[in-house]
Amino acid sequence: MRILVFLWLFFLPLCSVLFGIDIALVSGECLGGSRLCLEDETLLLLQLKNSLKFKPIVSVKLVTWNESVGCCSWGGVTWDSNGHVVGLDLSSELISGGFNSSSSLFSLRHLQRLNLANNIFNNSQIPSGFGKLGNLVYLNFSGAGFSGQIPIEISRLTRLVTIDFSILYFPGVPTLKLENPNLRMLVQNLTELRELYLNGVKISAQGKEWCGALSSSVPNLQVLSLPSCDLSGPLDSSLQKLRSLSSIRLDSNKFSAPVPEFLANFSNLTQLRLSSCGLYGTFPEKIFQVPTLQILDLSNNRLLEGSLPEFPQNRSLDSLVLSDTKFSGKVPDSIGNLKRLTRIELTRCNFSGPIPNSTANLAQLVYLDLSENKFSGPIPPFSLSKNLTRINLSHNYLTGPIPFSHLDGLVNLVTLDLRNNSLNGSLPMPLFSLPSLQKIQLSNNQFSGSLSKFSVVPSVLDTLDLSSNNLEGKIPVSVFDLQCLNILDLSSNKFNGTVLLSSFQKLGNLNTLSLSYNNLSINSSVGNPTLPLPLNLTTLKLASCKLRTLPDLSTQSRLTHLDLSDNQIRGTYPIGFGRLVMDSYAFESLP
Repeated sequence: MRILVFLWLFFLPLCSVLFGIDIALVSGECLGGSRLCLEDETLLLLQLKNSLKFKPIVSVKLVTWNESVGCCSWGGVTWDSNGHVVGLDLSSELISGGFNSSSSLFSLRHLQRLNLANNIFNNSQIPSGFGKLGNLVYLNFSGAGFSGQIPIEISRLTRLVTIDFSILYFPGVPTLKLENPNLRMLVQNLTELRELYLNGVKISAQGKEWCGALSSSVPNLQVLSLPSCDLSGPLDSSLQKLRSLSSIRLDSNKFSAPVPEFLANFSNLTQLRLSSCGLYGTFPEKIFQVPTLQILDLSNNRLLEGSLPEFPQNRSLDSLVLSDTKFSGKVPDSIGNLKRLTRIELTRCNFSGPIPNSTANLAQLVYLDLSENKFSGPIPPFSLSKNLTRINLSHNYLTGPIPFSHLDGLVNLVTLDLRNNSLNGSLPMPLFSLPSLQKIQLSNNQFSGSLSKFSVVPSVLDTLDLSSNNLEGKIPVSVFDLQCLNILDLSSNKFNGTVLLSSFQKLGNLNTLSLSYNNLSINSSVGNPTLPLPLNLTTLKLASCKLRTLPDLSTQSRLTHLDLSDNQIRGTYPIGFGRLVMDSYAFESLP
């Protein structure tokens, strides 16, 4: 019988007006404006709460289930206009333990949506009782901590539209399995299914078997997500019967096969992720031309070959990830037509030729990594890509200077990595004023001139690597204002002048200091003896720095790499040197 529960709800507005009481309600919902909650269903929820193990101090939903609080304010509960519980979201409540077969949850027969994601059910099995919830259209157990065989009773939930049983797979950790019953038995009755997420679930099926199971049972499937499922290939042609597929994620399986051209026939395809699948052969160029495609990830298929086609305008591609493949050739100028691109990763491929100037048109770009290829020529301008956080063009054959105008206004840039090229000219000193920049890595180039004084805004720079260039002059004192520095490497340049080792006491976060092979004279005997070198040092390299006395290393308990070779030190090992545990060291003393 339907009854009006918790009459005090009618007095809440009155109390708020008369007594100035501020009332904060945790998210709950009564559909259709109803305040009706069936008493037997409220009792079932209270029984469920009492049977679960959770910590009230961190709970934001279960903790609100209380007879003294209006049912419409019970966190994570949705009631329909007839007072039935139709939605239950207990995700991220850190619930531990598990469910037994007599749980009151299985008596909520009107339940349509159930979310238990991100809990810690301690590797317990999924109870067969979930098969009693025949009205479910949405079922989410992702990251819930269940393990073992998925029960056949799930196949009775014929109204399901979305299933998410995804787990984070780690070798040796108990996982969910779909072996007996297998995938075919699970989906055989789920004709309404639109989204299937089984990330990390052990399925262990051959291509013809699992592709056939899906194509014959779930004809309207739109999202297929089966990464790390121990699937084998090749992808069977029966898969193309799923005409509505828009998202295909099959990464980290063992296909060991070519990429089938029929994937280009999915006219609604928005996402194709096939990384780490052992793919080989030539990637079908037609797939690039699917107009709806937004995400393409083929990374870590080291035998997969291909090249980039010409890109027409008004395509949807947002993310292009081809790292660790054998893609080769030039990047076409028409890449500038992909105005929605936010991510380009072409690391460790065989691309060559210039980086197209048309990349300057990619105003939405956030992440760019073209490292370890054979790109040549100058660096294109990026000043229009205001959202860029990472630029990695290292280990190529790039030449010419870096005009600061190419980087001006990149207020979100975090990493600039241009190592191992043939770049030259003077350093663009305004780099140091970019407010978000944390890493500047310009080593192994041909930069010359002085490292002039620069104005340091409140800096978050933690890595400055200018080693193996032709920089000269004195090290500016403004370097010692970079308070967040972890790594400072100025080695193998032509810096000169005298540097007091005690100056680096200001850089309290420093763990790597390398000044070797310059024309510097390092004085380690002058300074405040009560302020040692930064205590976090793990690497100290002062080779060929005209050192006459050994630095005091007695407080450097974390030091693992030390190079004091090719200096003018006389005497014996320093105090405390014998107590250091190091992976490598080079030390010479004159007689």
